[in-house]
Amino acid sequence: MTSSDRTELAEGQIETFHDRVGLQLVQSHDGAGLRIGIVAGHFNGGISARLLEGCLEALFACGVDKADITVTWVPGAFEVPLAAQRFASAGKVDAVITLGAVIRGDTPHFEYVAGECARGITDVQLRCQIPVVFGVLTVNTEEQALIRSEADKTNKGYEAGLTAIWMARLFDHPDFAS
Repeated sequence: MTSSDRTELAEGQIETFHDRVGLQLVQSHDGAGLRIGIVAGHFNGGISARLLEGCLEALFACGVDKADITVTWVPGAFEVPLAAQRFASAGKVDAVITLGAVIRGDTPHFEYVAGECARGITDVQLRCQIPVVFGVLTVNTEEQALIRSEADKTNKGYEAGLTAIWMARLFDHPDFAS
C-alpha cells in the first residue's frame, strides 16, 4: 500500500525497530473468524462492483468466511457514512469497509460529496471505536477510477479488505485493546 516505489516501506524495515522499542504490534492478515460489513455506493456502481470484487478477493485470501461478510448497497457516496455507522454501532462486525466512487464533474458537487463522505466515515470510526475503512475513490476522471479498480492487487477494494483485517486484528491485540 503505497503511492510510489519511492515511498514504499522496504522489505524487513519494520523488523529493524524491534530491538529499539519495548513492544511493537505488527500487522496480521489472518481474517479467520472476523465479521466484516461492507457498504457500497450504487452511484458509479460499476466502479463500486469492481472494488467489491477486489475486496472480496482479499478477504477470502485472508481466510474470512463468506458467511461472515455482509454487504449493503446505498444510493451513493453521501449515504455511505450512515450505513457504515449502522454496521459499526450494531456490534455485529469487527470492521466496516466502505466502497464507492466520486468522480469530479463540472460543478462543485464533487467537493461536497467527497469531503462529506470522508468526514462522515472518519466520524463513524472515531465515535464507534471500530475500524471503518475508506475505500471510496475520489478521482478526477472516469479513467482514474477504472485504473484504481483493475482486477489485480492494485485494486483499491483489495487494499481496503487487507486494511480492514489488519486494523481488526490490531484492535483484538491484548496490548492495544481498550
